[in-house]
Amino acid sequence: MTLVELVLIVAIVGVLTTLGLTTYRSYIDRLKIDQAVGDVMVMSLSVTEFKNDYNRLPVDLAEIGKSAMVDPWGHPYRYVNHATAPNGEFRKDKNIVPINSDFDLYSKGKDGASAAPLTASTSRDDIIRANDGAFVGLASVYDP
Repeated sequence: MTLVELVLIVAIVGVLTTLGLTTYRSYIDRLKIDQAVGDVMVMSLSVTEFKNDYNRLPVDLAEIGKSAMVDPWGHPYRYVNHATAPNGEFRKDKNIVPINSDFDLYSKGKDGASAAPLTASTSRDDIIRANDGAFVGLASVYDP
């Protein structure tokens, strides 16, 4: 009888541990997404302030002192100035229309990979700035 009880207790502890770890991983992933969203918002504001001060967009993130920033997954943030970059580098929605008219600012997300269209599987976990800053969040959530 005690061996059966012991096996039952070990099984219950195993199930509870699995549930706890799954919940904890989800919580950590959400925290990283929230941090990346906040970083993109702050950098977007810095780019906008630079534009107001100098009547032009910065060439790169180094001009606003943000080139050393990395996302929560350890990848550098990406900035694309629409005035100087080729159209192929612009982030695009499901209709292959650029999601911003001034500049793109984004994190490549957990997988560290990305493609210009947000519908690409590698882009679904990206943290993006869209609608000229009106939306900042997961590419999988954005739907114009």
